[in-house]
Amino acid sequence: MTGESGTAVKRYIVLGVSTTASFIMPFMVAAINIAIPTMREEFSLEAWVTAWVGTIYFLAVAMVQVPCGRLADIYGRKKMFIIGLLVTILASFLGIFAHSVPLLFISLALLGAGSGIMINNAISILTSVFPADMRGRVLGINTAGTYIGLSVGPYIGGVLTGAFGWQSIFILSAVLSAVLLALVFYALKGEWREAEGEQFDFIGSITYAVSIAVFIYGFSSLPEILGIILVLVGIAGLVVFIRWESRTSSPVFDLSLFRHNKVFLFSNLAVLISYTATFAIGFLLSIYLQEIRGQTPDQAGLILITASVLMACFTPISGRISDKIEPRLVASVGMSLNCVALFILVFVNSTTPIWYIVIALVVNGLGIGIFASPNMNAIMGSVSRKSLGVAAGTVGTMRTVGMMVSMGIIMILFSLYIGDAEIIPEFYPEFLSSAKTGFIILTVFSVLGLLAQLAARSAAKKLKSG
Repeated sequence: MTGESGTAVKRYIVLGVSTTASFIMPFMVAAINIAIPTMREEFSLEAWVTAWVGTIYFLAVAMVQVPCGRLADIYGRKKMFIIGLLVTILASFLGIFAHSVPLLFISLALLGAGSGIMINNAISILTSVFPADMRGRVLGINTAGTYIGLSVGPYIGGVLTGAFGWQSIFILSAVLSAVLLALVFYALKGEWREAEGEQFDFIGSITYAVSIAVFIYGFSSLPEILGIILVLVGIAGLVVFIRWESRTSSPVFDLSLFRHNKVFLFSNLAVLISYTATFAIGFLLSIYLQEIRGQTPDQAGLILITASVLMACFTPISGRISDKIEPRLVASVGMSLNCVALFILVFVNSTTPIWYIVIALVVNGLGIGIFASPNMNAIMGSVSRKSLGVAAGTVGTMRTVGMMVSMGIIMILFSLYIGDAEIIPEFYPEFLSSAKTGFIILTVFSVLGLLAQLAARSAAKKLKSG
């Protein structure tokens, strides 16, 4: 196989590797969440320790994405992708043999770090390998991998945990990562390092990693006093980071991407607000369906998977459309549908028909499916090739922070409406009130996200006309 046909085949192998890498992270998160009760019982974990099982993973992801994106731009995206795979394989083996809580937590932290490095470079390598007129299509397929992981993770995780124990989830992760590693050595013969020779900002990277971790953990601890303090400390640290980056000669994050690239600024802001607006939907509806409507976990899961399936189906389609039509226009349509979905959910009460919930989930799934890949296409197309790694890392960080802010908002509302009480029948009215308020707030965020997306489109028009 030679010439263009061989190049095309290897491109699609790269696409397969990238999509599988994007599948692994959400799959592992969803599968491990299902296994948490089994882990809690095996290790006799207290509630606050159990909460760390999910939190530590996201902390690690957020800490590495921007610094490792910059490292990839300087030293090579393929090299960093391989490092991400090796870290994931190491983390998986530690998870398989984790017979203590500290070792389990080390495994989860390394798994988060490896996943963060992989996903960053999967996106930037795709953007480097495929021509601009195919970027939306391949980013759509890549994003579909993420939503497929979210869709099948709970089911496969439950089956594996029930049949072979929670360690089998880590075995699957190790096997998938090892296969990817072999494919990388086969298909990726070149290297991409457009910022080669530039210096790496260690001080800025450490300041960023610590500050974003403190901020995210603080949000996950709201509305506790410690959580408020940590959020403020994290914000202060990020201010210090920004000041440092504006003065250093080799910043880990080029602030001009935000200052002078309004498309990049507003498109990233749309990602942040979109995840803030939509991430908590599944959490609230899961409680609603099981506690208020008496659905079994399987029944609730089948209803909730509606959105993820539609996301997986429509991200490749919307990505392909965004190669032919202005991507920010397509993304704006998706954000508009998210606004509609959240507005529908504002009116949910104790007797709302299940079909009404399904309609909201269908609209939400369509909205995210239509928004995600065109928005990513717009972001990656707005930066120079030497900034692709940092751009991908920034999007990933916005996504993670949005998730944590979304859950932080709901935790604050639960504290205000329900307090320390469990969600039992006598507190169902309070839960419904908190959920209604939550959906109103999330609707407002979604409208703000739409405005940010429209601002990105306006900035792109001015750039073309100027």
